[in-house]
Amino acid sequence: MTTEVATAAASGASATERFHSDKSPFAAVAGTPPERVDRLARRVLDAVYQTVRDEKVTYDEFNALKAWMINVGEDGEWPLFLDVWLEHVVEDVNTAHREGNKGSIEGPYYVPGAPEHGSKGTIEMREGESGTPLVWTGKVTSTDGTVLENALVELWHADADGFYSQFAPGIPEWNLRGNFRTDAEGGFEIHTIQPAPYQIPTDGSCGKLIAAAGWHAWRPAHLHVKVSAPGHELLTAQLYFPGDEHNDDDIASAVKPELLLAPVPQADGSVTVDYGFVLDPVR
Repeated sequence: MTTEVATAAASGASATERFHSDKSPFAAVAGTPPERVDRLARRVLDAVYQTVRDEKVTYDEFNALKAWMINVGEDGEWPLFLDVWLEHVVEDVNTAHREGNKGSIEGPYYVPGAPEHGSKGTIEMREGESGTPLVWTGKVTSTDGTVLENALVELWHADADGFYSQFAPGIPEWNLRGNFRTDAEGGFEIHTIQPAPYQIPTDGSCGKLIAAAGWHAWRPAHLHVKVSAPGHELLTAQLYFPGDEHNDDDIASAVKPELLLAPVPQADGSVTVDYGFVLDPVR
């Protein structure tokens, strides 16, 4: 449905700019002791040294790596690279303690401040938006079963062509992005469309790595969510659809069995899903 071609460079530049504007990484770790920085830096470097020694890396290979890393920065693809190949491990480590819902990676295409639609509403989309209509109902509770009224459910996902608004041309600003609030029973009902599988951008530096390594670039169809409530840990997750051929070999390694939906086809051609969230109290 886009009239212009989305490029990796343009998407990467948008992702880099968005990261700088939405995140405060240096402020968050400003008080990190030098001993911690030293330990992390040395462990990463030691792993690289060991790989060089074990694999007997040549100067040609070293220079190719150097050139590729420079290109990743020039393409603005460091957010994409780190989110696709590293974030799933960081997410696992940081949420291993949780008793509630399993989470997943945020990815590079989150944008805060999407329009709010109450506890029951339709996400913003273009007239005639491609895709199977999807009605999603659920409830948000705490780990002790208490319903969480006014919890915030932030939803964003790609369109049927695999593109995200604000990261590809020709798409309205808030297309397929919306925020919803749970009602007095902790419930919500969201009307959207079922997204399609898509390939991460392959015309930039990440694509060169994928081609050189003989990998594929596919991500299974998924819905992105952030769920939050006062006094509870923020949950970031992706929800997937059964039967997708890339659920088992997702390029981002982000699929978990607990995050699979169970769509029910309806007579009118739409599908319904019932999937709720259990949030962990802050401890």
